[in-house]
Amino acid sequence: MKIPFSPPYIDEDVIEEVTSALRSGWITSGPKVQELEKLVASFAGVEKAVCVNSWTSGAMLVMKWLGIGAGDEVIVPAYTYAATVLAVMHIGAKPVLVDIKEDFSIDPEKIKEAITEKTKAIIPVDMGGWPCDYDSIKNVVNSEDIKKRFKTANDIQKSFGRPAIIGDAAHSLGALYNNKPVAQAADIAIFSLNAVKNITTAEGGIICLNLPAPFNNQSIYQWMKLNSLNGQTKDAFTKSQGGQWKYDIVSMGLKANMTDVCAAIGLAQLRKYDNLLLPERQKIADHYNNFFSKKAWAQVPMLKDASRTSSYHVYPLRIRDFTEEQRNKMIEKLAEAGVATNVHFIPIPMLSFFKECGYKIEDYPQAYANYANEISLPLYPQLTENECMFIEQQLERVYELVK
Repeated sequence: MKIPFSPPYIDEDVIEEVTSALRSGWITSGPKVQELEKLVASFAGVEKAVCVNSWTSGAMLVMKWLGIGAGDEVIVPAYTYAATVLAVMHIGAKPVLVDIKEDFSIDPEKIKEAITEKTKAIIPVDMGGWPCDYDSIKNVVNSEDIKKRFKTANDIQKSFGRPAIIGDAAHSLGALYNNKPVAQAADIAIFSLNAVKNITTAEGGIICLNLPAPFNNQSIYQWMKLNSLNGQTKDAFTKSQGGQWKYDIVSMGLKANMTDVCAAIGLAQLRKYDNLLLPERQKIADHYNNFFSKKAWAQVPMLKDASRTSSYHVYPLRIRDFTEEQRNKMIEKLAEAGVATNVHFIPIPMLSFFKECGYKIEDYPQAYANYANEISLPLYPQLTENECMFIEQQLERVYELVK
């Protein structure tokens, strides 16, 4: 039996939706992007959603809107994918890494210790689809001490009056926080829609806007649409309409728009997400939990508690008392048995580029502890019960060989 790690969910509805985009004669940003924005906004319970071509470009766009740049600091967890940190660096700010908790979420106490007068934002990461402790993070940034120290550089920052919370919800489309969609937990949340995510557009991301007064989400949406297209006042679809050719460039925008061909994939998947794709992911995660929770050597991930429900994007199993070398050996043996697994993630300070920037893994002991014995198991709707059982049996067999 050969079990891949994370193949995309492509059925006839996806193929038909993409084909309809191709046959329409319009393949870049157009009506399907607009439809996906409305569908995600409704699903996430937010006022507006902005499609972009990646999570990274979405994060950069949000930070540009906030006016973050050279001399500013943005707090991010040491345990995340490189894109979270690189987005901060691309807009000229300094990423300040902090450690995580045992459940993989950013540690609010470490955030509190790291905030300075230069801190303009915090980017908590919902690792594997498990929401961060947003209430505790909000308590930190809303404390009188932090507000007094917050230095504003523009009217947007002044309206916040404290560091903004930009939710890295790359993994957490469908997750719940306090019984509400997780996109409502941060000031602004950004989903990833790349090839391995719960919902994909091949490559892509979507910014969720649900800011309270005095912010105007419609105005922010218009700013982000304009600045995702080079600061151009009319998109290509509008220009293609009779007599609408004339445009202007009014800002130093990015090229970050999503295409209709890509949006078509996400539309077809999202329409069946609540009733099929997400429940199937939960069923598989529960199957793993039922098996591994009975094994003394296995540490199962958090999937649900009183305030949080995962999106079941990644199943990050940890092997108790295993070293990094033993974990790596398990992955090799599993691959030989036909089971592809992964690791989420190599902590930022362990990667060559970030080492050269001066980050040291010794400063983030919990991040290393979580990484060293973590194995991400296959988790996607196409997995059958027999395949889940095979994965479980092989993992137990391999554990006995390696221990």
